[in-house]
Amino acid sequence: MTEALGTKLPAELDLVTLRKAYARWAPVYDLVFGALFDRGRRAAIAAAEQVGGRILEVGVGTGISLPGYCSHNRIVGIDLSEAMLRKAQRRVANLSLTNVEKLEVMDAEHLSFPDASFDVVVANHVISTVPNPEAALDECARMLRPGGEMILLSRIGADAGLRHLIEFLLQPIVRRLGWRTEFPWDRFARWTERQTDVRLIERRPMPPFGHFSLLRFVKCANGRKHDHRRPGAAAGSA
Repeated sequence: MTEALGTKLPAELDLVTLRKAYARWAPVYDLVFGALFDRGRRAAIAAAEQVGGRILEVGVGTGISLPGYCSHNRIVGIDLSEAMLRKAQRRVANLSLTNVEKLEVMDAEHLSFPDASFDVVVANHVISTVPNPEAALDECARMLRPGGEMILLSRIGADAGLRHLIEFLLQPIVRRLGWRTEFPWDRFARWTERQTDVRLIERRPMPPFGHFSLLRFVKCANGRKHDHRRPGAAAGSA
């Protein structure tokens, strides 16, 4: 699409831009996005707790989702932003969230945990905002134990048409806010097709505006996929 428009790719995100952006967002993040993303956040927690166990939340931010997890699950949270994590740490202390094992500053593209360390990985509004989304997806999948699930909430951009053009043109502006507008479903689809042991089991539309989706991936217990359908075919539970 971008080649057809005769334009260059929009400026990509980088870690320096992201750290600065989320340092600015930290004081107001819950106020601005708390209610807006509440339904999706609750859906992601519910999906994670269907599996339960040890849960890694990538991009835990201010820790707004942490009180929603049941006390019998063990939660580890990571985030690139120290400013966001300070708010999360205060939340954990103020609410006595004893099921939160630890919160660490970490890059989603370079997770320091050993392979197969978690039963569930949750990443809410993260994958489309990191510099290399496919690298972050690889790392999230690496964290999973066989049979574990990766739960993502993500903005899904348009693949073509006027909306795609608008998203493309907005990207150089919104990158300063730490966002990526131009992120079509095809990037998830192509990543999924390359995986030998991870498959998509659910794609569910989420508010606001119908531009977001809840995605569930499973790490195949025997190390091989059982279902070779294209990811775009999975409109609901597989």
